[in-house]
Amino acid sequence: MEKIPSFTIDHERLLRGIYVSRRDQVGGEEVTTFDIRMKEPNREPALHQGAIHTIEHLAATYLRNDAEWRDRVIYWGPMGCLTGCYLLLRGHLESRDIVDLMRRTFRFVADFEGEIPGAAPRDCGNYLLHDLPMARWEARKYVEEVLDCITEAQLAY
Repeated sequence: MEKIPSFTIDHERLLRGIYVSRRDQVGGEEVTTFDIRMKEPNREPALHQGAIHTIEHLAATYLRNDAEWRDRVIYWGPMGCLTGCYLLLRGHLESRDIVDLMRRTFRFVADFEGEIPGAAPRDCGNYLLHDLPMARWEARKYVEEVLDCITEAQLAY
């Protein structure tokens, strides 16, 4: 069986950043998949499940309500390895194109107070698995250590 492209990235050297993971043609339109890498794989602890679940709920809500980008958002969700998230957007885009969007998204998470959207038994398949304080901490760390000072090395595999 052929190895899928995301398993060909050298995870031993991968930095935290924003990467174009792939581009696909869907119904005559291009879709760009971004690797929003919050942790250095295999070199630092993965995101806590409650934190990444809360980041998923807050970021998805923010992105789907963003006036500039909401019509391009297809999907936001965590990676199975718990080192970041995937963002799928309509259009042919580069990593640099979404740095500001990611800054705004993660600042929203870092500053969020109140009830987590969709974190009720009727709305979520695991509503008890949330950790807002840790989600806020991880989001702030990503903004300050990566997004506010992102380099070219953190924008391309």
